[in-house]
Amino acid sequence: MIRLILIALSICFCNSTWAADIEVGHAGALINFMHKGDLSAKFSLLELKGKDHVYALGAVENLKGEIQIFDGRPAVTFAKNGEVVIDNTFEKNAALIVYTQVAAWQDVSIPADTVTRSQLQNYLKKAASDRGLNIEKPVPFLITGKTKFIDWHVIDWDPADKEHTHAKHINSGPHGRIEKADVLILGFYSNRHRAIFTHHSSDLHMHFNTKNNTLAGHIDDLELGREMVLRLPQAKK
Repeated sequence: MIRLILIALSICFCNSTWAADIEVGHAGALINFMHKGDLSAKFSLLELKGKDHVYALGAVENLKGEIQIFDGRPAVTFAKNGEVVIDNTFEKNAALIVYTQVAAWQDVSIPADTVTRSQLQNYLKKAASDRGLNIEKPVPFLITGKTKFIDWHVIDWDPADKEHTHAKHINSGPHGRIEKADVLILGFYSNRHRAIFTHHSSDLHMHFNTKNNTLAGHIDDLELGREMVLRLPQAKK
């Protein structure tokens, strides 16, 4: 009997230590934009410069661009004469940012019936939990491959406009749809940060960069293509 109890305790201990917490930081909040009109800088990207394996997404101060950092390489996008310009430096401040450092990723196949944003959200929750990640805390993820489509925007907010809506954010700057593009997607899943760094109706916040580095920005909607690969942080025992 004692031996059985010890075995049971060891199993419980292993399961509890297997559930890894990934350190995720954030500054600013979507609710600040929508209800308070506060678009001011809350974080300097220079704080992330020189750190290993940094991944981050967010919005530039005054909502004048989108922030993407992939493995320490910035691809900050903003509008200039109606076109999207990519800045590969850390010389920006963020009104909203979510960031993490992940040194090792594990590849996860995406089921063929996981195509839409809502299906992806449901699958992410299960896949992360099954692989020992604590889904009660934010979970960063990557997706690589060719999407069916991505609806995207790069925000370019008019400072004279004091009424914020999601539709206005999308339409304020360059936006559109790209189809069958080879992309790298960075996202954060969280069931506890709606209206903070995910929208009030979603547990996902995702940005993208095309593999040829010609376009990057915020993902409004998407459909996944076949043979895309999900990457989750490697859980630590």
